[in-house]
Amino acid sequence: MWIDTHCHLDAHEFGGESAAQAALAREQGVSMIVIPAVETANFPVVAQLAASVDNGCYALGIHPIYVPHADEDDLRVLREQVAAAMADRRFVALGEIGLDFFIPMLTEPAMREKQIFFFREQLKIARDFELPVLMHVRRSQDVVLKHVRQIRPAGGIAHAFNGSFQQAQGYIELGFKLGFGGAMTFTRALQIRRLAAELPLEAIVLETDAPDIAPSWVHPGRNSPDQIPRIGAVLAELRNIPLQEVADATSANARAVLPRMPT
Repeated sequence: MWIDTHCHLDAHEFGGESAAQAALAREQGVSMIVIPAVETANFPVVAQLAASVDNGCYALGIHPIYVPHADEDDLRVLREQVAAAMADRRFVALGEIGLDFFIPMLTEPAMREKQIFFFREQLKIARDFELPVLMHVRRSQDVVLKHVRQIRPAGGIAHAFNGSFQQAQGYIELGFKLGFGGAMTFTRALQIRRLAAELPLEAIVLETDAPDIAPSWVHPGRNSPDQIPRIGAVLAELRNIPLQEVADATSANARAVLPRMPT
């Protein structure tokens, strides 16, 4: 069985097909799909969607791309919703949170500072509730590592990892797993493929980030969680190991870092 550790199954690109997409993934052996929130407005959406499919679970958080429109009251709402969700067996993490220093608007000094403030406050919530975090890390690896070292959550996943081997080791030492998905399937993605081939297998989890980051055979189309087994096959090929070993290891890694995940 496989686990998709990062899938925006509630995205508008899926229209009314979210449940059908989850069922199709189940048919392909995807036993669990983690659905992260991105803003307070979709907190109930991801929770309801996870409850409506037999292979869904969810996370709550404020994505850095949504920080410009957020205010401190959203952090209050997040803390309250997390406290309430702790009784829900399908609630597994805080996320998607993090820092994005790629989008020009988000790199302006005031917005960088606002991102960092929201990131740190959300790390504190994760720490207080002993939750792992699902982290968006774009052009911000070292800054993210700095703040995670200062405010230690219960591990988590560095989503769509594309850093250096040294940065990877930094995450691993902090109890994090590293997410690999569609980007790994492109032959020109030399650094990502080298990381996937050479990092310890026990540090790797699989993800789609659907509907985004489609694998090479789908690009430029819509990504979907049923692609996980084929993405896993690419990882097996890069590492020259049996496909079942990849399925077993990455699923075990996901459950280790997200211990609230339903069995």
